[in-house]
Amino acid sequence: MTEDRNFDDIAHKFVKNIYGSGKGEIRQAVVWQDIEQILRHFDDDSRPLHILDAGGGVGPLSQPLAALGHRVTLCDLSSQMLDLARQEIEQQGLLSQYQLVHAPVQAIGEHLTTAPDVILFHAVMEWLEHPEQVLKTLLTLLKPGGFASVMFYNQTGLLFKNLVCGNLSHVQAGMPHRKRFKLQPTKGLMPNDVYQWITQAGCEIKGKTGVRTFHDYMRDTRTGDFTFEQVVALEQQLCREEPFVSLGRYIHVWAQKAE
Repeated sequence: MTEDRNFDDIAHKFVKNIYGSGKGEIRQAVVWQDIEQILRHFDDDSRPLHILDAGGGVGPLSQPLAALGHRVTLCDLSSQMLDLARQEIEQQGLLSQYQLVHAPVQAIGEHLTTAPDVILFHAVMEWLEHPEQVLKTLLTLLKPGGFASVMFYNQTGLLFKNLVCGNLSHVQAGMPHRKRFKLQPTKGLMPNDVYQWITQAGCEIKGKTGVRTFHDYMRDTRTGDFTFEQVVALEQQLCREEPFVSLGRYIHVWAQKAE
């Protein structure tokens, strides 16, 4: 039995609050820029790429890749999440380009007939009991010369959020998980640890991006002299510069596996 988080109990809430929110829109807009960078490394006339969306939920980023003509294998531990994914993918007319697999990411290799050109591994590691082991195992499946797109919940961002909110006693107590926040991971990952795991797996990091580098720290996102479009534009502008990268609530890393 796995100890990893299964979202069967709150799949609909997860989709609404994570993918269907302003935070989700910012995440999509910022990370898609990196995905476009990855795609530029492949020849325009190359065959459709094989994308592995590992622990992909409803596939918010693999769906636009499928819309470009690529083949996608999407796996998830939650059968409820996969059902929602199937509904969305079918509505987009993309079901024929998908292989949907109900399995933990640790077992996805058993379902692959070809090595993926690109692996998407987004916001999964922070829910795993052994994130380093799972990440390295996934990267062994990646085709030589292929690309990994890895996003993780940033422990530094979690610390900074609690500091600016004045939760100093919570910080001094080691920031124990608050059970009422079911959609918040129990803890984040240290960026340097993840960077090291990726390079140890034989991949060269090509870029790092902070996801929501200031939005979540704004005092009030409902009032003020700004529009949501301005927030997205500035997030996209600042997200690849320090200190903003390291302050992102999530960090997206993309890396190429050695030939």
